[in-house]
Amino acid sequence: MTFTEDFKRFFLRGLAALLPTLITLWLLVKMWDFLWESLGQHLLWAIKNAQFYLGQPFSQWGDIQRFWDRHQWLGAGIGVGLAVVLVYVVGLLVGNLIGRTFWKLGETLVMKVPIIRAIYPAVKQITDFVLQERKQQIQSSHVVAIQPHEKGIWSIGLVTGAGVRGLSNVTGQEMVSVFVPSSPTAFSGYVLVVPRESVVELPMTVEEAMRLLVSGGVIAPDEPKLPAAGKTTLAHSTTESTGGAATGGDFRYNAG
Repeated sequence: MTFTEDFKRFFLRGLAALLPTLITLWLLVKMWDFLWESLGQHLLWAIKNAQFYLGQPFSQWGDIQRFWDRHQWLGAGIGVGLAVVLVYVVGLLVGNLIGRTFWKLGETLVMKVPIIRAIYPAVKQITDFVLQERKQQIQSSHVVAIQPHEKGIWSIGLVTGAGVRGLSNVTGQEMVSVFVPSSPTAFSGYVLVVPRESVVELPMTVEEAMRLLVSGGVIAPDEPKLPAAGKTTLAHSTTESTGGAATGGDFRYNAG
């Protein structure tokens, strides 16, 4: 074995060992920068002003500015720390009825601004999808397989809704909405509205499906987790199985 082959083999091993850690650190640094630039530096500016006005008549703005310039890491740490606390407090407030009511009132007022009205709803939908509590969103989905293009070629998706009522009335079939994630960016993809009879429920969790998609099919579920008899929320009272897999006609989407 030549030196080039050895170098390539060991380099790839080292890269595989270090890459998860490096990517994690990179994401943490980006999160730090985002919190600092979006909130932290403005909170630190508020602290500087509080020092200046509360310390009158003895405080000097130049002295305050020089202190924080000499302790930049301290200022960044305090700013980011206060940003985390602020985000937590906002989440705490909107988590109760009174805070949620005031927040929706503020959103209603903001939506009256023409430019913001064109941007804010789309941004809110994306952030709600990515950050919403899983129990209220993705965990309520079911992993299914569909054939969106050709027979015999299957795609993995998540049942996310009861379909479009108007389409169900026109076709005379009960429809379901299926989100088909892309690989490896599983949070992007497209939505299909298909007859529920054409959908096959898969015995895997949403987390297992996401790992399968993000890894490009490398990380597959270890063992099928078959639902206990009569326990699945999508199953009819009587189910049929074909070759060990539940057929599309075996379930009904339950939005509750």
